[in-house]
Amino acid sequence: MSSTAGGGSTQTGPANDVAERLGLSTGMVVQELGWDSDSDDELRVAVENAIDADMVDGDYGNVVDAVLLWWRDEDGDLVDGLVDALTDLVGGGSIWLLTPKVGRPNAVDASEVAEAAPIAGLSQTTTATVSKEWAATRLVAPKTPA
Repeated sequence: MSSTAGGGSTQTGPANDVAERLGLSTGMVVQELGWDSDSDDELRVAVENAIDADMVDGDYGNVVDAVLLWWRDEDGDLVDGLVDALTDLVGGGSIWLLTPKVGRPNAVDASEVAEAAPIAGLSQTTTATVSKEWAATRLVAPKTPA
C-alpha cells in the first residue's frame, strides 16, 4: 500500500478518468515498463492514485494484474517488447501499450501493433487516447488454465 493512501493528493479530472477507463482500480498491481523522460507524468500519477500504490518495475519478480508499456518507434522490435511485458503478467491480465499519437515524434504505426500482437500471443481489444501526446492499445494475454 502507498504510504500516502487516503492523503490529500486525490485528483479528479481527465487523467483520473483515463485510469478508470483503463480498468485500473485499488489493489491492482501494475507494472510499468519503458518509462522515459517523455512519458506522461499526469497519467502515471493518475494510475498510481487509481491503484492506491506505486507502480512496480521490471525487477518486481511477482505476478502483476496489468502492464503499462511505454513504446516508441525507436525502441526496437515491438514483438520482443511485448513478449518481455508478458513475463510477470497474470493469465487474463492486460498490457496497455502506450505509444506516441500519430504525427508525434516516434509514433508507432497501427499496422505494426496489429502485426506484433498476435506474434507475441496477444489479442488487441481497445484503443484509446490517454493524453495529449499518447494513445493506449489494450492487449490481452490468453488465460492460463486453472
